[in-house]
Amino acid sequence: MKLLVLIGNVPDTTTKIKFNADRTAFDASGVQWIINPWDELALTRAMELKETTGGAVETITVANVGRQETEATLRKALAIGADKAIRVDADVRDAFYVANQLAQVCKGYDLIFAGIEASDYNGAAVGGMLAELLGIQSVSAVSSVQIEGGKLHLIREIDGGSQSVSVATPAMAIVQKGIAKEPRIPAMRGIMMARSKPLEVVQPVDTEIRVSFESFELPPAKAACKKFSEEQGKELMHALREEAKVL
Repeated sequence: MKLLVLIGNVPDTTTKIKFNADRTAFDASGVQWIINPWDELALTRAMELKETTGGAVETITVANVGRQETEATLRKALAIGADKAIRVDADVRDAFYVANQLAQVCKGYDLIFAGIEASDYNGAAVGGMLAELLGIQSVSAVSSVQIEGGKLHLIREIDGGSQSVSVATPAMAIVQKGIAKEPRIPAMRGIMMARSKPLEVVQPVDTEIRVSFESFELPPAKAACKKFSEEQGKELMHALREEAKVL
């Protein structure tokens, strides 16, 4: 099987979000970029499958849409263990635009992994859109992937429990937390090898942009923390009931 993992390039989760002066665009100055956490777990699971299925997985490719500065994120994915990377040389627009760009490079794979959402815009749309554009079946909210006898055995989370699904390839697995326990950390050997692994750059195709952003607003600042001594039990109860409204 040939596996493909979609890799989002997102700000580190500890990043302090800033916008430009008129709040029409994200200010990326000084931002540290990382692999989208859900995609990183998907890549980890893809590596586990390659290592434990006795040769059932031939290659693992990673792909994203982004400019040259996103290559550091792809190189990290190669250092973790992916065999090849593909970058569509375009600015990230809306989900429909990204899915259409990826559709040109995602053909010919047996299993495609997509994180359930990206940690920046939380759109949760690219994976499903891409599966429709490719004309392949997709399974969402996947928390487990096994390969047996050339078929995919998936577990997906549903209200009140989980559901076991068996699908033939090609297929899209839209994964969530639980697909792997912990993301892999690149070893020094992997980092050195990543330098010589192929990273293909593909030109974008003309695609309609369906969503535009007029402006951004930061959430209201949190109120100052209040502290209560052990003698202020009544005041604490009043604050929990009347201010925090948690009682």
